[in-house]
Amino acid sequence: MSSLLTPSARRRTDAELRADLRIRRPLALVATLGGMAAALSTLVVCLAIGVVGWFLTDAGAHGTPSDALRVGALGWLAGHGSGVTVEGVRLTAVPLGPTLVFAWVIWRFGLKVGESVADHGPDHHALGDGERDWTVPAAGGLFTLGYVVTALVVAAISGTAATAPSSSRVLLWSVLLCLLAGGGGIAVGSGRAAVRMALLPAVARSTVATVRTLLLVWLGICGLVFAIAFLADGDTALNLMSQLHLGAGPAVLYVGLMVLLLPNAALFSSSYLLGPGFTVGAHTLVTPMSVTLGPVPMFPLLAALPGDGPTPAWTPYLLALGPIAAIVAVVLVQRRQPTLRWDHGAVRGLAAGVVAGIVIGIAAALAGGAVGPGRMADVGPLAFDTLTRGITSFGVGGLIAGTAMTWWQRRQAAKAGRSVDSGA
Repeated sequence: MSSLLTPSARRRTDAELRADLRIRRPLALVATLGGMAAALSTLVVCLAIGVVGWFLTDAGAHGTPSDALRVGALGWLAGHGSGVTVEGVRLTAVPLGPTLVFAWVIWRFGLKVGESVADHGPDHHALGDGERDWTVPAAGGLFTLGYVVTALVVAAISGTAATAPSSSRVLLWSVLLCLLAGGGGIAVGSGRAAVRMALLPAVARSTVATVRTLLLVWLGICGLVFAIAFLADGDTALNLMSQLHLGAGPAVLYVGLMVLLLPNAALFSSSYLLGPGFTVGAHTLVTPMSVTLGPVPMFPLLAALPGDGPTPAWTPYLLALGPIAAIVAVVLVQRRQPTLRWDHGAVRGLAAGVVAGIVIGIAAALAGGAVGPGRMADVGPLAFDTLTRGITSFGVGGLIAGTAMTWWQRRQAAKAGRSVDSGA
């Protein structure tokens, strides 16, 4: 009978067989190796950057390749919150640029693992009936285990008494990254996320979409404000670079370091625009209402800081950007997912604002830390105040926009002759 099949039919059968084998691989093996591969993929890149940086600095005249590899590994660990000690000074600030890259890579590997274990556990009909399924928790736990073990081994090998990266912080950050990014990727790749989301009420799904849109809009605004402030005083940044007397190679590395800190800068800008502001050393404060600064390091990104002393009369109006961002996000989502129910419009706007405020507050807490000795051990946004202001600003803006959009959509429905009492 097989001889009667056309070549194209046999190719389709072979492809289906390979796909079937791919989704029937052992869950424990696939998930654990997926976590290890996610860690090693970014580690190898950091090690390569360490070696390249070693040659760019002095053409390899000082130190050894193993020293360059250790620097690359410490940079990888720093992106996992390890902190590092440099000449007796403890640095705890986390460069969030590498952390975001690690999260994206973990997400991608999580998707692949999810696709490979999709056929484990109940089928989609049983999932829809609410049957208990441990596929995603089991795969996520093993994925996390593989990643964490790899990270701890790297910390043990590359750490020294002089550098002292914190293994406990590496453990915590690795677990969080794997549970959030890796677990989410596994849920999406396996199809479980789509099934579970379909079971949620429509208002909950639209709230999730509003939170995502609001965070993107707000971080875009913060990045834009920082870019404007930096470019407005770009001459100062260029002057600082010239005073550092860096060669071509070290200058490239220095600019690369600043690029890695751009997410931190955006979160500093977020705290500034919400009102609480941030510190650039002990006994300093930068807010739209007042700026108190002392001597600051010769770091070009700090050229974006406003001048010391009283602020211009227009800067307090920047506080309106928080509610405006919430209004824009709610309008964008509610145009795609309209509702005629007052409670749905108000609740999802308010809930999205509150959740987004909490996320921004937590992110602000991660953006700062010690960046030097003495007074530079206190640098970062005022996290708790940012959280409360974010909840208030985004929540109020979301509530206003959700209610207003519901009124508008009910009005349009009434004009079209549709019933608005049913909330359809």
